[in-house]
Amino acid sequence: MALIEKFESVTSDIQKMHGPVTCGVRSFAVDGQRILQLDTYGSADRQIHGKISQSVQLNITGARELIKIIEQVFPELSR
Repeated sequence: MALIEKFESVTSDIQKMHGPVTCGVRSFAVDGQRILQLDTYGSADRQIHGKISQSVQLNITGARELIKIIEQVFPELSR
């Protein structure tokens, strides 16, 4: 699990779309700080069904930064 504190633009020669999975969404507070947690679950052919593959967490700062990134990548969302 990781609390994302900073986003950084990177380059890569690999441009591959992964297969679809389900993402669980939950929020909670820790010491008065609101946290958004996203949990992805393995694909249908995974050995253990329903097991969390990755978890990421965002606080308000990370959420604001991610919103800006999403609006840059998908400008049609702002219309």
